[in-house]
Amino acid sequence: MSRTRGTWNTRGTWIAGAALAAVLALTGYAVFSGGDDGTDSAGKDSASPSASSSASPTYAPPDDWTEPDRWAALPRGERTDKYGSPVGYPQSTEGAVAMMAAANAVNVEGSRSTVDEQLRIYHSFLAEDEKSDDVAETVELQAIQTGKSLHRQMGVPAGADLPSGAYMRTVVVGFKVVKKTDTEVGVWVLARATQKNAETAEEQGSYSRTLVGAVWEDGDWKLSAGVMDRVRQAAADQAKPKMVAPGDAEFNAAGWTAIREAS
Repeated sequence: MSRTRGTWNTRGTWIAGAALAAVLALTGYAVFSGGDDGTDSAGKDSASPSASSSASPTYAPPDDWTEPDRWAALPRGERTDKYGSPVGYPQSTEGAVAMMAAANAVNVEGSRSTVDEQLRIYHSFLAEDEKSDDVAETVELQAIQTGKSLHRQMGVPAGADLPSGAYMRTVVVGFKVVKKTDTEVGVWVLARATQKNAETAEEQGSYSRTLVGAVWEDGDWKLSAGVMDRVRQAAADQAKPKMVAPGDAEFNAAGWTAIREAS
């Protein structure tokens, strides 16, 4: 347990970075503690980019659509667990990416809070040997702070339901494989977060690029800080793929694969 505890505490909350990097970019919270964490964000009209951002915070998708060269229809989870998350993905690279996409699919609105979402992600998607009471508490405290910031932006007291029509959502729109084996997969994940502060407010958008590692564990893929170490090493000598949306001509040049809804 001491190895796990040290791994997580020295990086802040990796689970928050992996699953909620785009959301946290909108609220201005740094997810990791020092160094190059593999997470960057860029958005149009976003509240504040992440402290680790190395990309322009003024990126906006182009008006003209360029068809992505690479598409993937990711498999769906076989079932829904007791936390409401899709789980049970096939032992393949696409299965691992599908889990990562599910772990990055966040919806905070109404009475559904950032604490609800982060703890759901923690329980559903984190490798069992990396869970602990300390990690769960850190995830919850991070989510509470994020929630407070979100509520301030939306003009409601902390702990209250969000205003009618207000929401914060993230969805994975692309990925680029860094390394893969039968039991470990590491990818760059490209996600888009959207935030709307009220029914009549303008929707704000932000993109994030996050390095994520997954391990095959007990018949399913799980997020793993241990794998993340090896993925970071594998990516160290590679250029980070440019943060551009599907439809941008540079999306293809960056080597991204776009995600198509599975049938």
